[in-house]
Amino acid sequence: MATNEKWLAQVQEEIIDPGLPIIDPHHHLWDFPGSRYMLDELNADTGSGHNIRATVFVECTAMYRAEGPEHLKPVGETEFVNGIAAQSASGLYGEMRACKGIVGFADLALGAAVEDVLEAHISAAPDRFRGIRHASAFDDSDAVRPAHTNPPKFLFGQAKFREGFAKLSNYGLSFDAWLFHHQIPELTALARAFPETTIILDHFGGPLGIGPHEGKRSEIFAQWMKDIVDLSECPNVVAKIGGINMAVNGFDWHKRDKPPSSDELVAATQDYYLHTIDAFGPDRCMFESNFPVDKLSVSYPVLWNAFKKIAKDFNADEKAAMFHDTAKRVYRLD
Repeated sequence: MATNEKWLAQVQEEIIDPGLPIIDPHHHLWDFPGSRYMLDELNADTGSGHNIRATVFVECTAMYRAEGPEHLKPVGETEFVNGIAAQSASGLYGEMRACKGIVGFADLALGAAVEDVLEAHISAAPDRFRGIRHASAFDDSDAVRPAHTNPPKFLFGQAKFREGFAKLSNYGLSFDAWLFHHQIPELTALARAFPETTIILDHFGGPLGIGPHEGKRSEIFAQWMKDIVDLSECPNVVAKIGGINMAVNGFDWHKRDKPPSSDELVAATQDYYLHTIDAFGPDRCMFESNFPVDKLSVSYPVLWNAFKKIAKDFNADEKAAMFHDTAKRVYRLD
């Protein structure tokens, strides 16, 4: 991910409203072959001008255990991230508190047996572990890669998955949902079946713009708008607004000679934000970076400038909710 720093540096902007407190509720950390995004890289991005106070880490298959029972291997990621969070909490790296909340992976299709995994995650990070993400993103086309969890079609409706999902509320854990736009009704059905569990919609529900979905943005958007309204009628669901600059979204920013400016991002994507905010309300929306995945397309300071331009007509309380307070409340960040 760091290989495109020179490309991203072509667009420099003055930071808008640099004092506005922000919690970034969605980023990853990893050290994969040829791709590294660790505390130093995160600090460089969060320290690039905006007032990032804390962050929430979301699972990405980093640092799974090499040994032990298969179902417990993802606990290694929580152990790893809790260590990074402890580094940040020392204050040696600045005032920003990285990974103040942690969202890990557990295979909810284990059914009731997933309790062992949930308890192991909580034990590994008792002060920071907040929820589970079991990605369900699946498309019939081979041109669209499924989520890293390699989910089956209609995961959310499977009896074993729901048996495991039912355990989340017992531990006070939330559920992050990563899926594609045509799967939003499946999430709505899940939310209605489990009204006691807080569900966080990631990345607008993944509006696709590649493969068979390329060139169909307007018709996909029209259906997406309706599905978002239906989902918003579930009071236990909140929305992360961001994560729409990935390759799968089809804007192709990463293929350009020069990355987009914040004005270009606003022009291309603002309607997704404003519709979601209109449906859910600011108190149930939180801006997210989805870094370093969205870093494929845009730099951290430019991305948050775009968010601030999108939010320009909202009042101070509404901005505070979307940039900071919703994330603090939903992820229980003291």
